[in-house]
Amino acid sequence: MARDNINDILAFLVLARERNFTRAAAKLGITQSALSHIMRGLETRLGVRLLTRTTRSVAPTEAGERLMQTVGPRLEEIEAEIAAISELSDKPAGTVRITAIDHVIDSVLWPRLAKILPQYPDLKIEISSDYRMVDVAAERFDIGVRFGDQVDKDMVAVRLTPDVRMAIVGSPAYFETRRMPATPQDLLKHNCICLRLSSSGGIYAWELRNGDEQLEVRVSGQATFNSAYQMLHAALSGCGLAFVPADMPEIHVREGRLLSVMPDWCPAFPGLHAYYPSRRHSSRALQIVIEAIRYKR
Repeated sequence: MARDNINDILAFLVLARERNFTRAAAKLGITQSALSHIMRGLETRLGVRLLTRTTRSVAPTEAGERLMQTVGPRLEEIEAEIAAISELSDKPAGTVRITAIDHVIDSVLWPRLAKILPQYPDLKIEISSDYRMVDVAAERFDIGVRFGDQVDKDMVAVRLTPDVRMAIVGSPAYFETRRMPATPQDLLKHNCICLRLSSSGGIYAWELRNGDEQLEVRVSGQATFNSAYQMLHAALSGCGLAFVPADMPEIHVREGRLLSVMPDWCPAFPGLHAYYPSRRHSSRALQIVIEAIRYKR
């Protein structure tokens, strides 16, 4: 295979995973027209169509799928071995890519990572905020962060926090004309601030638990967001009730800007965990990052 094909196949793999020229070009740091030119050239050299294009998306053909399944993993193995060789240097180097939700990035990851970066000038951290349950292997992330019960069994999981308790909060102004809810059924009469899930596009059903009784309450309201920060801000403005990790509104509850309701129904989810594929080469850079963000009792 010509050497030029290797870089072009790497570009193809990104495009095949993203299934979108705009997102793939952004990840590769090139223009959409340049990426389109690369794909046409690769298909011409291989003599086979790799992609089916529509006005809105792109998908691999049967030949493209075979290229992804056979050549893709081998190129990843080569990259991993090259990374392993670079680790023989005295100074850990390389980029560690992490995906997590925005609140976790701000409250857990960045405060811990910021402390170690000055010690390792050749170490780079790239963090992507995303509410989807990301396939870290397919999307070429080194680490994902989610609640412990969301991590697949074939992943290596490292605890980052104690169990995370949730809270239902609303502003005093919101409750001036409304009774506080006392049961999950009461929530259906309230203006609840909703979270739209990036993975499915649906509205998140509030997962409530009181002892052995567990319920999923499909709330509704005037405002819907895809970020917990915006939900919290909407609750502070008096828009309605928000269901968020309890540490987010804690200071506002303490200072009277928000009121916490139905605490007996607010569950504690298994703590946040970093996860990564067990087959992935554990580089020194990755080990340093994991150790920095690990939960220390």
